[in-house]
Amino acid sequence: MSGGINEKSRSESWAETMHGHAVDETIAIRLAHADSWAGSGTTHLVERREREEREDQNLAVHATRSFAAGNRVIDEEPDKFRTCFERDRDRILHASSFRRLAGKTQVFVFPQDHQRTRLTHALEVAQVATSVSRALGLNVSLTDAIALGHDCGHGPGGHASEDALSPFVEGGYDHAVWGADVTLVPLNLCSETLDGIRNHSWSRPAPKTPEGEVVSWADRIAYVCHDFEDAVAAGVVTPDQLPQEVRALCGTQRDEQLRAFIGSMISATANTGRIAMTSQCADALASFRKFNYENIYMRKESRAQAESVIKLLRALVEHYVANPKIMFSPGERELFDPNSAEATKLAVTYVGGMTDRFACRQGVALLNWPESQLPQGIGT
Repeated sequence: MSGGINEKSRSESWAETMHGHAVDETIAIRLAHADSWAGSGTTHLVERREREEREDQNLAVHATRSFAAGNRVIDEEPDKFRTCFERDRDRILHASSFRRLAGKTQVFVFPQDHQRTRLTHALEVAQVATSVSRALGLNVSLTDAIALGHDCGHGPGGHASEDALSPFVEGGYDHAVWGADVTLVPLNLCSETLDGIRNHSWSRPAPKTPEGEVVSWADRIAYVCHDFEDAVAAGVVTPDQLPQEVRALCGTQRDEQLRAFIGSMISATANTGRIAMTSQCADALASFRKFNYENIYMRKESRAQAESVIKLLRALVEHYVANPKIMFSPGERELFDPNSAEATKLAVTYVGGMTDRFACRQGVALLNWPESQLPQGIGT
């Protein structure tokens, strides 16, 4: 042990900070550091109402304004300091459905340390979206909340989970709709936040807010760029395989690609007043996405992975529908009849909320699923 026998251990030094540091006996406060100097320089508190007034003056004409507790299904008292959309963002950030995105497939099942998960994807979408919204004078807090929550309805195993769960849901399983209308309902989010989440996919109706439109673009920009970067790192594709028009306009590195697409959105919107991207960059983004589909998402290994995900998840849902009691604690087990519509919805909700690893473990434990038939990462 270096430093001598009398040197305090790290744990002892940490324990001594338990109560913080007192200023003096006449001021009943504590500081984080013994030599702390920091302060705000004022005792004026900027409360929510004042911030809403500033927001109204500073936001763009059609930006979404925060107001009181927000437009929620269940009325709430407004927060003293946070706007309604900041509260939404905080609720999503602390939700178990958001945390579980860390264990859900983006492209690679069982991702390695450097590969994206649904969680890191959501964070990158939020970065792209707030960069655009900030430049355009839109509501950054609403943008952030939509971006962070946009994939909370995703099941395990990537988009294959939608194919797996669709037979059990009237109209099919759409992660965007399921996220807004089922997964995130307990959070009592604002209608504007839920609308942006529900309609972030381009196949859905347009969101009702400009912030939701920004997230729709940011989602596509982020996944096209970072999925390609992950695939390059895994040896699935190489940078020089990108179409020439993409390389010429956006380059082959994520930072230059994001800079091109974000800059194009800001420029197009500033010039027209519409949430858009210049045609040249939009065409490049489409070519980029088409390349990813053909060379990453739809390659033989990816299709095999999807097929194994679909088989496993459907088998799990069928098992839980027939045995709903195992999804609940003892006091709740008698509430749902086997093979009922209620049991089916609960089974889809339960399986859709699983991480990749938990779904695989349940398959092995409940169904004696052969490990050789479990999904494999596409880079392996």
